[in-house]
Amino acid sequence: MNIYVGNLSYNLSDMDFKDLFGQFGEVVSAKIIKDRETGRSRGFGFVEMSAKADGQTAIEQLHGKEFQGRTLVVNEAREKEQTGGGSFNRDNNRRDNRRDNNRERSFR
Repeated sequence: MNIYVGNLSYNLSDMDFKDLFGQFGEVVSAKIIKDRETGRSRGFGFVEMSAKADGQTAIEQLHGKEFQGRTLVVNEAREKEQTGGGSFNRDNNRRDNRRDNNRERSFR
């Protein structure tokens, strides 16, 4: 079961994050999401637990609880949405379409 955890302390270590959920069952992985440029925590992460029942227990026990001075937001992670590509190409296509539309208008 994949679990989203929000409102994490920016000083929380990966090991402490894993240990927090380890008390409820086997943790397959625990990852705090970090900013690409600074390497600083973005304040949220994901935990994968081997058993769905253990994950449900962790959610019930930790959601709304204070941990390292922050009130945790804990719920089942949603599947990542498929967007069909990066925003770079999508924006370029929009610009190209606007240019084409403007050209058509000027010839009318």
